[in-house]
Amino acid sequence: MSAFELVVDTRSQLGECPLWSPAEQLLHFVDIKAGHIHSFEPKTGALGSMTLPEEVGCIGLSRRGGFVAGLRSGIWLLDGQGAPVEKLADNPEDQQISRFNDGMVDPAGRFIAGTVDETREKGIASLYRYDRRGLEKLAGGLLTSNGVAFSPDGGTLYHSDTLRYTVFAYDYDVATGAVSGKRVFARFTPTESDKGRPDGAAVDVEGCYWTALFEGGRVQRYSPEGVLLAEFQTPVKCPTMVTFGGADMKTLYLTSARVGRPPEELAEFPHSGSLFAMRTDVAGVAKPLFNPES
Repeated sequence: MSAFELVVDTRSQLGECPLWSPAEQLLHFVDIKAGHIHSFEPKTGALGSMTLPEEVGCIGLSRRGGFVAGLRSGIWLLDGQGAPVEKLADNPEDQQISRFNDGMVDPAGRFIAGTVDETREKGIASLYRYDRRGLEKLAGGLLTSNGVAFSPDGGTLYHSDTLRYTVFAYDYDVATGAVSGKRVFARFTPTESDKGRPDGAAVDVEGCYWTALFEGGRVQRYSPEGVLLAEFQTPVKCPTMVTFGGADMKTLYLTSARVGRPPEELAEFPHSGSLFAMRTDVAGVAKPLFNPES
């Protein structure tokens, strides 16, 4: 029995990057493969959608309005209707096999976003920082960059390489955007019956890290020291990312995937790809706004 309840039956191909907007009281989230940004209003149940000209991996809210977004081609500014306004940086990798994937705005307003190696074997993906100085690589040699989140004080950056079943932690200098002290925060061991691996993540006000386990059918909560504190079953096998929202920031939203999943899995979990939510005892940390001048 899962504590998560179905919120919107979108059945997205690859739902990702749920993002709560306190000002709008809306939850934005994407369908990567369809190139959609959805906007859900919990108060009314209304769902709006925007269609982009290419795949969209991650989004952040901009202080100028609209979004900063990681697309296949690079990092873009979008208006409130999802229309491209300005390309900030090219994806420097081979865009035939690479696109931007997971990302979020850091405490100083920079955009931290990583890519995915679609060959799943070359290790060409990287984690990048974008600010007024341009695009800078923070970590390379990755397969699937994921799980970006920050501790409440901004001093720790979390980041996972999904296909290597590992979450890393770094010391993060909020003033400069520099990283150091890379270390393993959590490592997962796949088995024949459980291939759960770390996907998108969020942090709560107690500094605990919540991660969705793709193909693992659960969400886990870790202490700042990397100790597993709690585990929550999900109503899908492939949860993709969590975020906190709601007026009190105690609603945990969860996106999920259905693309490429076998028919028997979709028969067992028919709402795969949809948006879910559960209430929590602890509040989450609100996401900062992107500042192009940072």
